[in-house]
Amino acid sequence: MTTDGDRSIPSVPAGDDDQRVRERATLDVIAPAISRDEVAATGRVGAVAYPYLVYRATATISRRFLGDRDTEYVVSLDRARRLPLRADTHPETTTRTLADVLVVPPAVDREQSRALARDAVFKWTLRSYSLGAAPEIELSAPVAAHKLFWLATRDGGDVIVDSVTGDERPLAP
Repeated sequence: MTTDGDRSIPSVPAGDDDQRVRERATLDVIAPAISRDEVAATGRVGAVAYPYLVYRATATISRRFLGDRDTEYVVSLDRARRLPLRADTHPETTTRTLADVLVVPPAVDREQSRALARDAVFKWTLRSYSLGAAPEIELSAPVAAHKLFWLATRDGGDVIVDSVTGDERPLAP
C-alpha cells in the first residue's frame, strides 16, 4: 500500500511495455485542488504526471521621458508539450507518493525551458505595449513540479480530470 495524501492506494504492477508507468513514484507536484478520491468513476482512477516549470517574470520597458515600467507575469511551461502558458499565481508544491502513475518525461531541459519562457514574456509584452526597444526580461523563482491529471473510467467513456482546476474532458484515443 502507498499513500496519496491521506488515503491508502493499493499497489498496481507497472506495465511491461511502458517504463514511464510506475507502480509508485514520489514526486513534487502542484498542490491538487481535486483529490483522486473526489473523482467519480465506475472503474479505477489512474494518474498522469506532466512536468512543469513555473517562473515569475518581469519585463522592464524603458520609456524615454518617464521612468521604466515593470510588468510582471507568471509563466507556466508545460515541458512535455513545449507550451508556455500565462498563469495567475505562482504555485504551491507538495511532495506526494502516488501509485499507478504515468510520469511523462520532459521534452525540453531547463535551459530550453528558460528560452521558451523568455520568448513568451516578450510576445505577451508586445501585445500589451508599444515598444521603442526590446524589454529587459528577468526570470526568477523557478518551480519544477509535476501537474497531476486523473484518468477516470465512466459509463460514457474515459475522461481526464485536471487536478488543479477540476476541468474535465473526454479522453480521445
